[in-house]
Amino acid sequence: MSTTENNAQDPNLGLRTSDYYFDLPQELIAQDPLMARDDCKLLVMNKESGKTAHKIFHDIIDYLKPGDCLVLNDTKVIPARLLGTKKDTGAAVEILLLKRRENDIWETLVKPGKKLRPGAEVTFGDGSLTAKILDIVEEGNRLVQFYYEGIFEEVLDRLGEMPLPPYITHKLQDKNMYQTVYARYEGSAAAPTAGLHFTKELLQKIQDKGIDLAYVTLHVGLGTFRPVKVTNVLDHHMHTEWYQVTQEAAEKINRAKENGHRVICVGTTSCRTIESAADENGHIEQCADNTSIFIYPGYKFKVTDCLITNFHLPESTLVMLVSALAGRDHVLDAYKEAVDKKYRFFSFGDACFFTDDEI
Repeated sequence: MSTTENNAQDPNLGLRTSDYYFDLPQELIAQDPLMARDDCKLLVMNKESGKTAHKIFHDIIDYLKPGDCLVLNDTKVIPARLLGTKKDTGAAVEILLLKRRENDIWETLVKPGKKLRPGAEVTFGDGSLTAKILDIVEEGNRLVQFYYEGIFEEVLDRLGEMPLPPYITHKLQDKNMYQTVYARYEGSAAAPTAGLHFTKELLQKIQDKGIDLAYVTLHVGLGTFRPVKVTNVLDHHMHTEWYQVTQEAAEKINRAKENGHRVICVGTTSCRTIESAADENGHIEQCADNTSIFIYPGYKFKVTDCLITNFHLPESTLVMLVSALAGRDHVLDAYKEAVDKKYRFFSFGDACFFTDDEI
């Protein structure tokens, strides 16, 4: 019997997708962002003992210590959802931009797929943007070529909508509320949502306390929301995302580790970035690359000490990542506590801090 089969049969290792299931009432899925970003609830949990405390997000500063390094993902979400009509029939269609392949050719997700075969043409808005389906690629995604006049980003900003996750049904009134206040580099199909809770004022207070801010970039793909469809976690195929770590960010992270301070990741995307960039000794150099790193229990973290993150979907790779850091039983207990106390879940919801602080 292979090691994988052994692991799959050992419930203590948490290698079955069903090991990460929890019951979530539909009404706890947050549909709208809070106007005061840092006023959401914050569940603080000691990752060793599992003890919890219930705070407000701006209290996070009380748990951060001089010399700590806070790692934030400065990717910017593009208004990647385009609603258009098929040229020959006038049928309503939707194209969601996933990643730019080259110039004006993008890999996309389309609905309905049956109507958008190679050769199909789509027009958007007043006709200032059109698209032609070139090919069908992995997982049924489409390669699409866009035609327009002027600057693509400006056309997209005018015609596109924010690509909210499928569990959010309310229309977003202000595009900026699905954007971190430090968003800088365009390219994400989804927001790094743990960062949505920070205000410029809170970040300034954190810096004033002597905590370093290290900005890395990972363009979030919609694979983040794709359900795990396999029974055994080890059989799951992770999507690929592009990331970059600057020299400045690498130096700040390395300095914290060398001086015995903590590296605290804001969100699973920041965590995946620095774990991908680090060598086996936990040292990081300036780099840019693609990653499909999959972190689940058994993974030995090379850099990440603590994690600020939102509450994630049942049986998702993100719950598995958090469980790798804080222990599956602790995480599921924390989630049950959050459900009992009516915390708000997912992208516009409340936050957790998995830490080594005494509670």
